[in-house]
Amino acid sequence: MFNALVVNKDEESGKTSAAVEEISVDQLPAGDVTVAVEYSTVNYKDGLCIGPGGGLVRNYPHVPGIDFAGTVESSEDARYKPGDKVVLTGWRVGEVHWGGYAQKARVKADWLVPLPGGLDTRQAMAVGTAGFTSMLAVMALEDHGLKPGDGPVLVTGAAGGVGSVAVAILAALGHEVAGVTGRPETADYLTSLGATQIVAREEINETVKRPLEAETWAGCVDAVGGDMLARVLGQMKYGASVSAVGLAGGAGLPATVIPFLLRGVNLLGIDSVMQPYENRLRAWQRIASDLPMDKLEAMVQPATLSDLPQLGSDILKGQVKGRVVVDVNA
Repeated sequence: MFNALVVNKDEESGKTSAAVEEISVDQLPAGDVTVAVEYSTVNYKDGLCIGPGGGLVRNYPHVPGIDFAGTVESSEDARYKPGDKVVLTGWRVGEVHWGGYAQKARVKADWLVPLPGGLDTRQAMAVGTAGFTSMLAVMALEDHGLKPGDGPVLVTGAAGGVGSVAVAILAALGHEVAGVTGRPETADYLTSLGATQIVAREEINETVKRPLEAETWAGCVDAVGGDMLARVLGQMKYGASVSAVGLAGGAGLPATVIPFLLRGVNLLGIDSVMQPYENRLRAWQRIASDLPMDKLEAMVQPATLSDLPQLGSDILKGQVKGRVVVDVNA
């Protein structure tokens, strides 16, 4: 028997409830690798899955947790053996498949990545899905020509999980970084991560009639979407790119095609869930080499399984700063 955060649904009322319960290995879903989970994290999707599900959870009871790091306990796949350190992000684990909010998880070997050298399991989850997505976003900007010295790179939702890691990575790579936040009290935090400019959310969150404004940003990692993304597209430098990683500000995009046609702006979609294995390896290797671990540690808020119901609610309200690292064995 081992502990897990289990979400149950009352069929009559349709309401869900989450609590730490003891479950057995026999209850774990099918898979060819069983992992002794050491750490997980709290992401926006986790907040949805801990609560009503947001349409992500199909069956109850359910164990959320869209990422985890730990040690292989048993494996039916030759690629992994007991004792190997592994990381999992994506593949709809924690949504459709039981996830990392438990002391054990059973998953497909194809979903795992070996823990890169230079990282331990706690650091890997300080990075987590949010940091992995941030690195994919930065790599996409680089693949489309962004290099240090091109000008300021904008990060929206900068105090959140994705934004925090993006700020730290970009600053460590030598970029000027402008962080957008709606929480003035996070300005010092963002500056400590390497941001050289703080942009108030209200300065950039309203749509304007002009499809183009002054060429300001050499690149952008956007975790917000909606009106803010539409506005940012009109402020990009000629040929610059925006990596779109989130929709905290809404899924709509009230924009025109003018920035694409007259300035050659690129809008790059970043998906971390179904990312191919080779690109996952590339991203994790870049994380190990390019993300300053002291900056990463400054983002971390520790938590346990019993903290998760409240944290799930908090992250949906935008009240979580940086990275929450869940010690599932504490």
